[in-house]
Amino acid sequence: VHLVESGGGSVEAGGSLRLSCVSAGDRYSNHCMGWFRETPGKGREGVTTLDKFGRTTYTESVEGRFTIAEDEAKNTLYLLMNDLQPADTATYYCAAYVGLRRICPSQWQVDNANWVGWGQGTQVTVSS
Repeated sequence: VHLVESGGGSVEAGGSLRLSCVSAGDRYSNHCMGWFRETPGKGREGVTTLDKFGRTTYTESVEGRFTIAEDEAKNTLYLLMNDLQPADTATYYCAAYVGLRRICPSQWQVDNANWVGWGQGTQVTVSS
């Protein structure tokens, strides 16, 4: 079951965007959710995760600027991005971690096959 990301766009440095990730049904309602980003030169990078106890992790470069949140009633995961910088330019994806119930893996493990649901992604472009 794929997740559908949306909300990307082009903004100037210092701007904000809110990304959304919609799941068809509640298939992943008991699983850790995460946002990742990918650029041609750097590959895929973990951005943030949220477990079912409300605990979050953020990669250092987005700490204090990005916030992950979810609306369980709408089966929607959000990524609120403030003070965007050109280094944030990437295609953003969401995924669910099905290898554990309710908690996230201790490390990003971006290549772990237990991260599932990858959609088409949504492009974020930040100009200086």
